[in-house]
Amino acid sequence: MNDIVLETERLVLREYRLDDLEDAADMLGDPVHMQHYPHPFTREESLAWIENNIRRYDEEGFGLWVVEPRGTGEFIGNVGLTIQVVDDVEEIEVGWHIIPSLWGYGYAPEAAAACRDYAFAELALPRLISIVGPNNTQSRRVAEKIGMHIEKHTVYKGEHPSVIFAIEAPI
Repeated sequence: MNDIVLETERLVLREYRLDDLEDAADMLGDPVHMQHYPHPFTREESLAWIENNIRRYDEEGFGLWVVEPRGTGEFIGNVGLTIQVVDDVEEIEVGWHIIPSLWGYGYAPEAAAACRDYAFAELALPRLISIVGPNNTQSRRVAEKIGMHIEKHTVYKGEHPSVIFAIEAPI
């Protein structure tokens, strides 16, 4: 089975598999990585994360995809598209997670830009958003690097102060 979805100059984005649990649990359970989430994930929450993305591939045609440097098979994070409801409006979010030891190497913007381009060219989506914590300077920079702008500030899911970044499809 070919589970590769996208490729960039340096990266391969592929579908999650259940055997990604150890790597996903390490990343999602890391307090540094998850500092902008309510809490680091347990192993069970990490498994649910993977299973939810596998369900998304089948039901929605997209989800978060594992990021690997070309030719290595090394798990370095996940980037992709998910359906989110923000202020009672269903939106498609481009989101990213790269392991902290690899922050600053440009992997998140490279993979996120590939997802943006895929969303506009292949899925014909009219726009994308990103939901970013107000103090998450790294993610704010990623959003800006892929051409997003601040659209509004809101309280996501009624409990998470968030900055909503957006980008419209090119005409």
